[in-house]
Amino acid sequence: MIDLFHREFVYFWFYFELQLRQIFFYYILGILAGSFVSVYLKEVISKWFLKLNKSSSILLIPVASALGILSPLCLYGTIPLAASFYESNLKEDLIAAFVMSSILLNPQLLVYSTALGPVVCIIRLVTCFLCGIGLGLIVRFKFKDKPFFNFDGFSIKPKAGEKSKSIRAYIYNIGRNLRKTFPYLIFGLILSALFQRYIPTDLISKVLGNNDLMGLLVAATIGVPLYACGGGNIPILLELLSSGMSYGSAAAFMITGPATKITNLTALKMVMGTRNYLLYFIYVFLFSIISGFIINLLFGMIF
Repeated sequence: MIDLFHREFVYFWFYFELQLRQIFFYYILGILAGSFVSVYLKEVISKWFLKLNKSSSILLIPVASALGILSPLCLYGTIPLAASFYESNLKEDLIAAFVMSSILLNPQLLVYSTALGPVVCIIRLVTCFLCGIGLGLIVRFKFKDKPFFNFDGFSIKPKAGEKSKSIRAYIYNIGRNLRKTFPYLIFGLILSALFQRYIPTDLISKVLGNNDLMGLLVAATIGVPLYACGGGNIPILLELLSSGMSYGSAAAFMITGPATKITNLTALKMVMGTRNYLLYFIYVFLFSIISGFIINLLFGMIF
């Protein structure tokens, strides 16, 4: 019994340590980059965003989506910021595009995603950008005569020293990001090592590797319970991709995971209300499936 336990632990540690070496550099780089944007560029991004209100052009929705990706804030930081935009009479379609893309991606997670390879990283960037644009367009045309958000009770309350751009603030931000993300990284590595040891590669390849609707549905669905933190899911995605997961399934997983994370859904329901919240949920799943299908189709044609 002891020998069996020791053997299984050796296998587990091999997979765990292998994954850790593969992504640790990208994890640290992501922490450093995300903290830099948060400390030194957050106010600049906010000022750029408020300048969009001077025009009503539909072409500003992609700009708002891009600024959402550049934002280093988590959703609980994004909502008060979006509330301040709303109080400044910024159009809701721009706010929707900003919030959607901000939920899906940020500079830190984008750097993490380079560990998945350039193709998957680009797929993540493009699909998140387009997902933000899509929600912005829905709000622009479907909700032009009625509100989509309800930000009552939300406002930004500046903290002492919040505007500090000192090295001390940067170091503090790095430490805070490490404390918040490192436990999820370890959890993701543990889960990934267990996948590698006990789930047959051919099973993953059969379910998630086919370019069919079922594989995309499974990928979009498992993104919900498996997603806890962006950094923590990089090793899981790395293992799934190495086991045969298609690029389309990976895209579906990367969209539904952060968009339907339990903590995010709770916050979104507060500012959207039940009806709009359900619309958001349906939109995310449909977008993930459609984008995954198109990606699989494109790569099937190329290869």
